[in-house]
Amino acid sequence: MSVKQPFDINRVVDRIREAVRPFPKAAMFALAEEGYISPFEQLIACLLSIRTYDETSLVVARHLFTRARTPAEMVALTPSQIETLIRGSTYADQKAGQIWAIANRIMSDYNGVLPCDASVLLSFTGVGPKCTNLALGIACGQPCISVDIHVHRVTNRWGYVETRTPEKTLTALEKTLPRDYWIEINQLLVPFGKHICTGKSPHCSTCPVVDMCQQVGVSEHR
Repeated sequence: MSVKQPFDINRVVDRIREAVRPFPKAAMFALAEEGYISPFEQLIACLLSIRTYDETSLVVARHLFTRARTPAEMVALTPSQIETLIRGSTYADQKAGQIWAIANRIMSDYNGVLPCDASVLLSFTGVGPKCTNLALGIACGQPCISVDIHVHRVTNRWGYVETRTPEKTLTALEKTLPRDYWIEINQLLVPFGKHICTGKSPHCSTCPVVDMCQQVGVSEHR
């Protein structure tokens, strides 16, 4: 392994911005660019993406939103109808019930409008920190870090953090990552982790930040 340059997060972000331009955008950010920007739409789309590939969850979310984009429209459907609309998503039956329950509670408790409040989002069944922070970051503009498997793996591989779980990575990044990058880090590292810094045999030979990456845990690469 060659001698590494000091890790500079600003240079890393600049290089990765350029590196991921040719790749499809992370699902929630792609939907936002298409106009699905409300907190409710972002939350539901993220829920659909859980355990589901982006290529599938994007199609499913768009299909669902042709029928219902607001809590009022969603609660007018039955869980069975929602399940039919989201059939391509993993655990569609479970998610359909969760989506209907979320919409119903927004109607009853929040006058039909999902507030930009982390405690509210986290109180919904099936919603964790990843989806909460994505919705708050993208739809509400709140500085939040959303840590999925890609953000967790890549930042640990860099040696930027040293953690064992995405939850602990979130805590570590909140202490080290400049706030200007809190929303963007997910937008960048999802495509970066899918196409360059992959789980197995990462493409280190073409990685734009390999000179600063500690390559923690990398036993073989391309």
